[in-house]
Amino acid sequence: MTLSGGEQQMLAVARALAREVKLLLLDEPYEGLAPVIVQEIEKILEEIKTLGFTTIIVEQNAIAALHLADRALILDMGEIVFDGAAREVTDNHELRHRYLAI
Repeated sequence: MTLSGGEQQMLAVARALAREVKLLLLDEPYEGLAPVIVQEIEKILEEIKTLGFTTIIVEQNAIAALHLADRALILDMGEIVFDGAAREVTDNHELRHRYLAI
């Protein structure tokens, strides 16, 4: 039996949590997934957040990641150009336009 991309992502997160990790690093958790699966993964990540796990998300879908995040770092050409509250990024049109193209 072959798992879909979304099922694989959910399984990977569940396996990590079963090991009682202190830090969860997710690299492009939404890549190539259908919107309905992205919503399921977001629900899981929200639950993880309430449990107090530290999670680092590296994601091209910046808006989705920012809605889950407390803090945000924006890198441009390998340099940190923003380090602060995720809400500051979502509220700052110029910052979103310049670095996130949204």
